[in-house]
Amino acid sequence: MKLNNRGKNVRPKWSVLLLLFAMTVVASAQKKTSAPAPKAAPAPKAASAPHQAPAQHTAPAQHTAPAQHTAPAQHTAPAQHTAPAQHSAGAANRGPGSSASHTTTPPSHATTAGHTTTTPSHTTTAGHSTTTGGANGNKGGTNNASKGSAAGGNTGGNKGSAPKANNTATRTNAHTVAGTKTVAMKGGGSATFSKNGQVRSINRNGLHVENGIHGGRVAVSERNGARIVTTGHGGYVQRAYVTRGGHAYYSRTYYYHGAYRTGVYRGYYYGGYHYYGYYPGYWYHPGFYAWGYQPWGAPVYWGVGAWGWGGAPWYGFYGGFFAPYPYYASPAFWLTDYLIAANLQAAYAAQAEANASAAESYAAPGNGGGGDPAPTASGPVALTPEVKQAIADEVKAQLAAQQAQAAQNGASGGQAAAAPAPASGEVPPALDPARRTFVVASDLTVLSNGQECGLTAGDVIMRLTDTPDADQMVNASVAASKKSDCAAGQTVAVKVDDLQEMQNQFAEQLNNGLGDLAKKQGTGGIPKAPDTGTTASDVPPPPPDKSASTAVDDQIAAANQAEAEAKQEAAGSGGGQQ
Repeated sequence: MKLNNRGKNVRPKWSVLLLLFAMTVVASAQKKTSAPAPKAAPAPKAASAPHQAPAQHTAPAQHTAPAQHTAPAQHTAPAQHTAPAQHSAGAANRGPGSSASHTTTPPSHATTAGHTTTTPSHTTTAGHSTTTGGANGNKGGTNNASKGSAAGGNTGGNKGSAPKANNTATRTNAHTVAGTKTVAMKGGGSATFSKNGQVRSINRNGLHVENGIHGGRVAVSERNGARIVTTGHGGYVQRAYVTRGGHAYYSRTYYYHGAYRTGVYRGYYYGGYHYYGYYPGYWYHPGFYAWGYQPWGAPVYWGVGAWGWGGAPWYGFYGGFFAPYPYYASPAFWLTDYLIAANLQAAYAAQAEANASAAESYAAPGNGGGGDPAPTASGPVALTPEVKQAIADEVKAQLAAQQAQAAQNGASGGQAAAAPAPASGEVPPALDPARRTFVVASDLTVLSNGQECGLTAGDVIMRLTDTPDADQMVNASVAASKKSDCAAGQTVAVKVDDLQEMQNQFAEQLNNGLGDLAKKQGTGGIPKAPDTGTTASDVPPPPPDKSASTAVDDQIAAANQAEAEAKQEAAGSGGGQQ
């Protein structure tokens, strides 16, 4: 250390400067730690950089998985809701964010579609198929639902494959009767046998034969321009007749036990199939139809005695099923009892013909009558007031329609002015949405949940669906039945052809009932009706086709032979047994 002249220590200048610099640095450091950093704010900008945006948005996208839990809420949605699943495939192209949320939806829709095909009242083709497929159809739908849900958020082929697989399943199970077996016949054609070996149907050389589960047989063929239908010991031959107002009309000659009768049927072409609706040979004047569905001023007490049913065997036989109204408030209710009675009389006659005694056939299980107990007079009335009211409403509706037709005929001088049929065809009466109630015309075998059950003439069904499926069948609910295997409330599959024949017989019997009422009006307490005159139809019935007897007899013989050969072949090979 150096000393100055006064003897004091002398610090070099550089050391002082160093000390001052150190103090300045310390003060500056303390100031920085205590004050907020001005450049800290831009930090969030770095987090929101474009390449990291998906990371922020994809996290919420994981929450779209619970959307599959909302699928059950769509359980009741019709199968048509599977269409939006097609839109979701395209939604994936909207962007990374929307893709993740939309692709979870298609599997949910596929599951919904797989389940809703079990709805019996579905108006689409699949709607009926599941009813007849029954448990099998449900199983197919459930499997597809499991397959779709197992895939979860998998956005691959599952979203489109589930509905397709389900449609295949329901179509495979459509109208399949449990336990039946179809075998090829040596002479050509095929035969279907029930599980107990009964011949259920035969297709051979253009002839189709069907046996009912409770007896009765229907054979149908078309040859040489004629349609031949045989049932029991009779049948009819139908041929093209005339064309009027753009519509084709057909003549039918019925032949039964040596007697002929004829009728005219108007052709309908709908959905690629031909149907034939009854066309009256004459029309009453419009005022008589209007009188038919208007109330009488006072009730008319008619009774079984006035009807003449008291000692009739058919009435005693069906006493537990049918009871006439105690009185009639209008002609429509009188006509309702007339129609029901006419069907039951036909049912009794058919049963008596198929068996030596209808009562014995019901009392002896295992024979052609099916073995069900006969209805008794002391039993409950199966034809409820509600069902009879539905029939009466149908009577009124048809009377109103015939009144309009009669007025139109009168205005055109007896020539019906028919509008051209639409390009898609004209709906036949059996599929008219305004008509729901049908009285069974003859013994009929229908399908319910993959099983067959029998309806008989006089039973009542309500059509549920309006659109036929690929097999030309629709769904109906049994409203009243005399046999337990087709119980009331059961949903069944019915051919549109059979429904149309029910409608034809209903219209014909209504015409007959009007004729009977026209004779009785003004007597026995029935008020006098207005003008009961008639006008000839623009398409009058032709004379009987006397060749119908030969055609009917030949077809019955051909059906007998085909059935005998089918039984022989089954007995020889065991093909008819399960």
